[in-house]
Amino acid sequence: MKILMVVSELSPYVKTGGLADMVSSLSRELVRNGNDVRALIPFYGSIEERWRRNMRPLASPLCVHMGQERWARVHETIERCGLHVYFLEHHHYFDRERPYDSCYGAYGDNGERFAFLCRAAIDLPSLIDWIPDVFHCHDWMASLVPVYLETVVRHGPLGNSASVLTVHNLEHQGYGDKSIVQMAGLPQWTFRPDGLEACGAVNFLKGGIYFANKLTTVSPSYGEEIKTAEGGFGLDGALRFRGGDIIGILNGIDCEVWDPATDSALAANYSSKNISAKSTCKSALQKMCHLDERQSAPLFGVISRLHWQKGLDTLCDAMEWILAHMDIQFALLGAGQWQLEERFRLLANRHSGKMFAAIGYDEELAHRIEAGCDFFIMPSRFEPCGLNQLYSLRYGTLPIVRATGGLRDTVQNYGNCEDCGTGFVFNDLTADAIRGTIRWACDTYHRAPAHMAAMIRRAMESDFSWSRSAIRYCECYRWALQSKS
Repeated sequence: MKILMVVSELSPYVKTGGLADMVSSLSRELVRNGNDVRALIPFYGSIEERWRRNMRPLASPLCVHMGQERWARVHETIERCGLHVYFLEHHHYFDRERPYDSCYGAYGDNGERFAFLCRAAIDLPSLIDWIPDVFHCHDWMASLVPVYLETVVRHGPLGNSASVLTVHNLEHQGYGDKSIVQMAGLPQWTFRPDGLEACGAVNFLKGGIYFANKLTTVSPSYGEEIKTAEGGFGLDGALRFRGGDIIGILNGIDCEVWDPATDSALAANYSSKNISAKSTCKSALQKMCHLDERQSAPLFGVISRLHWQKGLDTLCDAMEWILAHMDIQFALLGAGQWQLEERFRLLANRHSGKMFAAIGYDEELAHRIEAGCDFFIMPSRFEPCGLNQLYSLRYGTLPIVRATGGLRDTVQNYGNCEDCGTGFVFNDLTADAIRGTIRWACDTYHRAPAHMAAMIRRAMESDFSWSRSAIRYCECYRWALQSKS
């Protein structure tokens, strides 16, 4: 099949979170399976020179038909795997250091910027003489593509092209002024409650939900949770209406990048067949983070956006007592809300030798934390899929997670026996629940080393590669095409 990925970020060119990793990994796996996959992303000012050197501009500019004609330059790079990536250059919209916001908050013209990306995705096929079978659109930033396909270009060359919309995080929906409908060149009738309208404004994601041929989420549990009032962020009614077209497909990970047997960032390499060198990684991490170098102290890790969604405020509530009363260590890497950054800094200052907090992001340190810790904590309020628990399983670092979304789907709860579990799961997001689960993990670490070793082997041998998920996406594409006929 011919598949065009329409997305606001793509690893390694621009990345703010898991969206970039997911789309790049899926795209490359689909190419390996024999599909013709191409991706369209904005040409942000922050894209590094090392990536720009491999791009070539297309011979002709792209005419983007938004109410009035606008023009853009398109650059192309072809990766070694065969993935074509197109970069949409428009200085007014995309020549910015950050994709979505500045230090003062979200850009005020985000609606116009990403409407331009969506319309460019519709106009690109005629420029490159390549008609996609499927437009795979990701999150609100690409959600106008299905609206265009079912309205403006329904009877043109793209009339047989289907759309699949993947919801990565329902919390972010893309609101804009209703004038965007006219500016984007969409029919005025699309601004209605079963279309783009929400509370008198345009809601990009809502429009995509109503107009896409098929919808996917990044885990089966999240696909069910978003149809509830608690998890639907106001769109649960629309999602229940489209419930028969929602397919939950679990994300995978890049098993070449995340492989403890070959990872060059680690102090020592290891595998499920021989995990002894994991203790070397722990000692190296303790030294790097200025923690007391003791194998006997269980080491807990967190790598995360410091955000309300991740439940880290509740973890902070629990940590003061834990660090004061338990013989554990804690290593954190992340950035986000300044209040959480400051709380973790203060904890690290008060408990030197037991806690380390690095505010920011460092890819090499992330790999070292995944390998060097004994446990990894993810107490999320909601988690569409989550990737770090998958990295942790791959590295034999047992996850401690709240039972929500993809965390529920990927971590098997320890049942106090040697032949069950790949981590520790709790239900209620409270400081007491976190404290209790950490104590349970520590007790298992000290009193049941055989159970720990069996869980580590089981975790490392779990298959979270993209191979199975890519097959599911191909099935979804075929269903979307069948719905068009």
